[in-house]
Amino acid sequence: MQPDTLIHNPQGPRVVSAVEVPAAPSDVWALVGDFAGFARFITALSHTEVTGSGPGAVRKKFFKDGNIVLEQLNSYDAQAMCMTWSLIHTSLPVGNLWAAMQVVAQGDGSRAIWTIQAEPPQAGDDLVAFEGFLQGFADQAMNTVKQHFA
Repeated sequence: MQPDTLIHNPQGPRVVSAVEVPAAPSDVWALVGDFAGFARFITALSHTEVTGSGPGAVRKKFFKDGNIVLEQLNSYDAQAMCMTWSLIHTSLPVGNLWAAMQVVAQGDGSRAIWTIQAEPPQAGDDLVAFEGFLQGFADQAMNTVKQHFA
């Protein structure tokens, strides 16, 4: 037997959703940088549960439609206002996923950036439709972030 893992860096499409927010970076980071608080801007979520803290913490996201996602926090830097996480398990049509959230100062406000790289559930699945699904999900969430500070 050799060490093995099912968690690996995905090779699928990468999507980026970014919004300009008329608020201080620290205020925006308090929203999007809260690993346990994604239900505050992902309206499809009913709630989240987090076990542990800092890198290695595991988040369970509960969707209003019954879907569930388990993710592990890989990195977290409050000073640089960035974090990354990886998918462990999901009932959604996603095979593997890595994501990053970052907030940067921009003019008098901020720019919040959500990057997702993912693979469809099965090789040969329609990558264009899959990428559209990811982009739509991220864009909706980030537009909610923008509205939060409007």
